[in-house]
Amino acid sequence: MTPTKDPSSEAMEEKVDASREAMSTVARKAPITIERKVPENLDTKLPKPYMPRALVAPDAENVNGTWGHKHNDMSVLQQHASFFDIDNDGIIYPWETFKGFRALGFNVVSSFIFTIILHVAMSYSTLPTWLPSPMLPIYIRNIHRAKHGSDSGSYDTEGRFVPANLELMFSKYARQVPDKLSMRELWHMTQANSVAYDFFGWAASKFEWGVLYILAKDEQGFLSKEAVRRCFDGSLFEYCAKMRNGATGKMA
Repeated sequence: MTPTKDPSSEAMEEKVDASREAMSTVARKAPITIERKVPENLDTKLPKPYMPRALVAPDAENVNGTWGHKHNDMSVLQQHASFFDIDNDGIIYPWETFKGFRALGFNVVSSFIFTIILHVAMSYSTLPTWLPSPMLPIYIRNIHRAKHGSDSGSYDTEGRFVPANLELMFSKYARQVPDKLSMRELWHMTQANSVAYDFFGWAASKFEWGVLYILAKDEQGFLSKEAVRRCFDGSLFEYCAKMRNGATGKMA
């Protein structure tokens, strides 16, 4: 006589299977979900990793953000931009951006080119009026308006920092070293983040990550997770400028 299965046991197994499927990060018929792995149990290392942070840029290793870095009640995106606001008046003019790049160690030609690109691309969207300004200023108060598409999503539309998206970046694309990205991996990441027909976003993303790679790559040609995190809150720029005071610095 074939023993009958307990209905309650079957119901429990179905619930377990449903729960497992609900939390699955892999779909068998979508191989890309297997190729680009996502971190599991991230919330055990970092409280509420998907909650956007307004003042600090934390990750699993730095749950309170950058130690010693002052936020000055600015959003993380504003902190990122404020390094170039040399006179601290809330407005970044092209000559300030040029001086900022020079302080980071870029040569005159590359600093001039980077400055022109940034101000032409970002100035108008941050202005407090509809009228363009020939001075091409960037207003830090409105820097969130300059956020473009095809990016990593580490900033939300208000300029807050989303820790989970930084963790996803490295879990998906850092293949050779878990907490570092090679130039090839950076290229793959920017390609994967590209939104259809977002030509400006494609170019902006490649430009930004290319400049960061030149600035912060290590001797082995990798860009570390810590450098990326500190770029988001601007503390990387402060660190590089201070280091350059006693060193030659990186030249583009």
